Amino acid sequence: MQLIDTHVHINFDVFQADLDAIGQRWRDAGVVSLVHSCVHPDEFPGIQQLSRRFPELFFAVGLHPLDTEKWTANTSEQITALSSSDPKVVALGEIGLDFYKAENQQQQEEILIAQLEIARKAQKPVIIHCRNAAERMRELMQDFWANSGSVNGVMHCWGGTPEETQWFLDLGFYISLSGIVTFKNATAIQESAKMIPQNRLLVETDCPFLAPVPKRGKRNEPAYVRYVAEFVAELRGVSLEDFANTTTQNACQLFGLPIMANQV
Repeated sequence: MQLIDTHVHINFDVFQADLDAIGQRWRDAGVVSLVHSCVHPDEFPGIQQLSRRFPELFFAVGLHPLDTEKWTANTSEQITALSSSDPKVVALGEIGLDFYKAENQQQQEEILIAQLEIARKAQKPVIIHCRNAAERMRELMQDFWANSGSVNGVMHCWGGTPEETQWFLDLGFYISLSGIVTFKNATAIQESAKMIPQNRLLVETDCPFLAPVPKRGKRNEPAYVRYVAEFVAELRGVSLEDFANTTTQNACQLFGLPIMANQV
């Protein structure tokens, strides 16, 4: 069985003391590839080094919507250059909108559009962060698709209702489920998980955040993506092996990943 964790942040300090052991645990859990997201392009050199250390690690470059104050006149050019500087860069991200307690919505929107344009020109998928902003995200994407052309990508760590889920499926997006889907009160996300077509479904940890049940409250890590997969497979009434194979194929399709041999 092979799994792909499509969203990690293992460059965070909380992982540095035992990263080799963490890597062995994800391999033992059947995780054969990972996609490392980026919150600011200044992270790029460190993430690139991690991708050399772990051959199964691929990565993205972009500016997170909660870091928009760090956008400068050169950031667009920086992201554009980095996006083509390494064959292991498989996406732009994470980018998007986060309107939870936000006071800079217009700035977030402008920076999102700028990065969608970079992705369109680079022909790379986008990793979208969307919190408390689904309706506006849909509007911006519809306008961008109409005026500039469509971009492929994934709604990461998805927490939307079935109606909102359908909006982004209609725009051609994949939907990635995190440990949130395992939480007892996550009924709307669980209903969304049941309706996503099997060829548009991905799984992730978003580690070190949002550890799934039965690890909730602990530091999350890539090995725990197996708990997400087990939960969603049961929810959808399919075997874990079939679910893992499907989501792995989907991740390879979206990000252009090679099928990696399990390194257990």
